[in-house]
Amino acid sequence: VQLVESGGGMVQPGGSLRLSCAASGFIFSLYDMSWVRQAPGKGPEWVAAINTGGGNTAYADSVKGRFTISRDNAKNTLYLQMNSLKPEDTALYYCARHRLGYWDPRYVDYRGQGTQVTVSS
Repeated sequence: VQLVESGGGMVQPGGSLRLSCAASGFIFSLYDMSWVRQAPGKGPEWVAAINTGGGNTAYADSVKGRFTISRDNAKNTLYLQMNSLKPEDTALYYCARHRLGYWDPRYVDYRGQGTQVTVSS
C-alpha cells in the first residue's frame, strides 16, 4: 500500500490549493478515504471523508463550506480542494485509507507521508 500526497505549498490567506493523493498497491475503489491534518505541536485532526463511490462525503466543522473532498477511481487519486484558506489551516495534510468496510474515519490503517500547507501573509 502506498499513498503519496502532493500539491501543498505556501499561500496567502484567502487563497486556494488543491491537494492530490496518488494511491497504489490496493484496489482504491473499494476503500473509503479521508484527509487528516496535523499542525505543529497539535494532535491529528480529521478534515474530510469520502465513500468508495464518491457520493457520500463528510467534513469537520472547521472546514465545512471551504474544502471539498473528491476522488477519481479510474486514476486511483484522492483530492482535496481548499478555498478561502486561513492561517489556522496551516498543517501537514495527509491522506488515509479507512479499514475495509469502515466509514468511521477513526479506523484507518494506512496513511501517506503528507504534504505541507502553510497559510501566511
